Amino acid sequence: MPVPPAATPPASSAVNRPADAPCPIPPAQDARVAMAYVQTAVAAAQTMGVTPAALCADLAWPADTLDPARDSLGVAEYIALLGAGDRLAGDPAFGLHVGLQARLSTYPFYGLVVCACTTLRAAFDQTRRYEGLAHDLGRSRLDERGDVATYYWDTPWLAQCTPAEARHLCDSVLAGILTFVSWLAHERLPVREIGLPYPEPDAAIRAAHAQVFGPAVVYGVPAAYGRFDAALLDRPVPNADGSMLKVLQRHADELLAARLRETSEPRIVSDVRREVAAQLANDRARVDDVASALAVSTRTLQRKLADAGTNFQAVHDAARQALAEELLRDSRLNLTDVAYMLGYREQSSFNRACRDWFGNTPARTRERLRAAVGT
Repeated sequence: MPVPPAATPPASSAVNRPADAPCPIPPAQDARVAMAYVQTAVAAAQTMGVTPAALCADLAWPADTLDPARDSLGVAEYIALLGAGDRLAGDPAFGLHVGLQARLSTYPFYGLVVCACTTLRAAFDQTRRYEGLAHDLGRSRLDERGDVATYYWDTPWLAQCTPAEARHLCDSVLAGILTFVSWLAHERLPVREIGLPYPEPDAAIRAAHAQVFGPAVVYGVPAAYGRFDAALLDRPVPNADGSMLKVLQRHADELLAARLRETSEPRIVSDVRREVAAQLANDRARVDDVASALAVSTRTLQRKLADAGTNFQAVHDAARQALAEELLRDSRLNLTDVAYMLGYREQSSFNRACRDWFGNTPARTRERLRAAVGT
């Protein structure tokens, strides 16, 4: 069976995107890997005695770069991390060992969506849709021909990798998928063949591949793939709670929409939005404060926003409204806390803002938002 060529990553746009379309891969400067996914590589290195501090030092990164509390790494940084793990651990099969560390927490939030799927086919469909919540390393697709199904994983980044990095990237993703799906199914699923898009490695790495993937491994193909019996797709997933799927999908769609907005708008707009949200609780988030945080003059910031077709007040207000909606969903916060975290020192000011944004009081808005997700 021939292997189709790797897909070209589509342009990043949330406009007119079909409901079942995969999350597009953004341009290189915006492509990210969620820190939860990064931590799988960190955990693999730690099992070999390599600390996060050692990884950061090897890569000349600030000491807190791999702090789990951080949001993400760039794709290029993550690929470099895989190379550092190999160097410091002396492990040419480091990518495989990263994949074997895959857990539910490796796939932030969309892992929960997958766990609510009652069949493996549905789980693959949700992976295709929400994969971008975990990383922009590549995208999945599924091809069925008769009684054979092939799971493809396309990545646009191999040309930017060293040979070792390319191997670690593909090995880690395929081994991670196999590990997670086997966990989901409560048993190791049989694979007919694995394809890897790089030249055949030495005997030691081939032996490691055979141990993890099985004996049928093909090298030098256009796209990474795993081939298996199509009947496996319709197997039920043990203990799946299908009643939760719609609720989890709604929240995943919100997260995905936010991610698509970040990568489809000018960088200066997303940078200002992020700084405004971070500074509101400190009663700052004024144009001078944000310009200082972004290391530009106030005049330069205003000019860049004008070039992007907006202005500081518009971005500030949109960021405040989006943060208000997020905070109101959190039932652990009382309304006074929410007002304070949005930079309001008077509850009455927050009440007026809520009426302008949502057409109702903070309390009624909270009820509506929580009802929308079934909580």
